[in-house]
Amino acid sequence: MSKFKKKKSGDLPAISTASLPDIVFMLLFFFMVATVMREDELQIENTLPQANQVEKLASKDKLVYIYIGKPSPNFQKTYGTTEVVQLGDKISRVEDVETFVNTKRNDMDEDDKDEMMVSLKVDRDAQVGILTDVKQELRDAYALKINYTATEGDPLRNIRK
Repeated sequence: MSKFKKKKSGDLPAISTASLPDIVFMLLFFFMVATVMREDELQIENTLPQANQVEKLASKDKLVYIYIGKPSPNFQKTYGTTEVVQLGDKISRVEDVETFVNTKRNDMDEDDKDEMMVSLKVDRDAQVGILTDVKQELRDAYALKINYTATEGDPLRNIRK
């Protein structure tokens, strides 16, 4: 009998799982840093108009968003098919705009209150009447810095055809 046993060629060495927790935590940390959470969940249809002179804003932390458009199909039973105003995560009345803006202003730092800007994200097919009502409420709230959000493109493309 032989003193030495022959090694089987089919055996693979065991895979070390010692570094597996490190890899999992690195991936978790990466996705926590890289993921951007959406501020508001849209409950309306909001196709933004196109503009050819679009400028990016330097900082978006002083913006208050107001959305105007028709309710999305799953909210049309509750709110109908006419244009509505969405403030934050809920559909509201036009009369609530002043209260909403004042609440957002009070939540800001003292230095940022004067630089607060309202960004109107209005659906391109929305009626002008509701936009005029919202702008009047913004005047009443002394929110006089208004920004209209649009996508970059040719605004006359559909008219020229």
